[in-house]
Amino acid sequence: MSFSPQEALHRTIEHREIFFDEMVDLMRQIMRGDVSPMMTAAILTGLRVKKETVDEIAAAATVMREFARPVPVADTSNLVDIVGTGGDGSHTFNISTCSMFVAAAAGARVAKHGNRSVSSKSGSADALEALGAVIELQPDQVAAAIEQTGIGFMFAPIHHPSMKVVAPVRREMGVRTIFNILGPLTNPASAPSVLMGVFHPDLVGIQARVLRELGTERAMVVWGRDNMDEISLGAGTLVGELRDGKVREFEIHPEDFGIAMSASRNLRVDSPEQSIQMLRAVLDNEPGPALDIVALNAGAALYVAGVASDIGDGLARARAAIANGSARQRLQQYVETTRALVA
Repeated sequence: MSFSPQEALHRTIEHREIFFDEMVDLMRQIMRGDVSPMMTAAILTGLRVKKETVDEIAAAATVMREFARPVPVADTSNLVDIVGTGGDGSHTFNISTCSMFVAAAAGARVAKHGNRSVSSKSGSADALEALGAVIELQPDQVAAAIEQTGIGFMFAPIHHPSMKVVAPVRREMGVRTIFNILGPLTNPASAPSVLMGVFHPDLVGIQARVLRELGTERAMVVWGRDNMDEISLGAGTLVGELRDGKVREFEIHPEDFGIAMSASRNLRVDSPEQSIQMLRAVLDNEPGPALDIVALNAGAALYVAGVASDIGDGLARARAAIANGSARQRLQQYVETTRALVA
């Protein structure tokens, strides 16, 4: 007998947990469109108020992965996702998108899962499109891009078609729900390592433990104390690191890596055009906080991908990839490859 949406709602109202198998059953019903929009909204609200547990999030992510269109990557060694939940409200340029080109040029392979803008002036999909890349690639085309360039961008609407069932509910609700934290957990290429930025400090430990339940090998989940969903230059950054099946939580600071602190307002942009300008300046090796934050985040991605021995080593590799022009070349190569794949 399936787990009824009514029982799920009762549980959340009473602040009681929905167990893993029950949540799997419930999510399947929701994703199939078997639960009414009103009941779906009520359950999502109840979960948010109760606060979602590690098991509830892991179960929901398991179902989202089930319903996704997977990217068939034959060799997942050194494959990493650089992703953020968005919603941090910082309006910075596309740090994780820029970091993707740097990390790939320095030896990682990046399978980035993203969408259009949530909190920034320009989401990863918007930025890549503005740079000239084709973002609406089918799963086999993404796999080919990873094979040829070390970079694949998976545009969420193509890989998660069943999300259209809940899209109107989420839009009408207009508040954060469990779905805001599921996107970064449902990489269609099954990247074994992840650098994930989150919008709330509580999620640092939670998401690291969810990733462990989902079988991720290596991860760093980060939240900057200045409310950035990246490793920040403006404050300390809380880190939940998953390695060897254990989660360790600690704090890092830019000075630990010889980088001067710099307020996040120095990275803010007012338009997608400005964001692209800043991204290109970084890849042109223009010194400043934008280059520093990209190199630091790319360095962390290289560490979790198993390319670098630690973040400091990753930072040095990232700086070298920017300085020698290979990161800029990787961007050009990626743009040309995506165009050729759909030609």
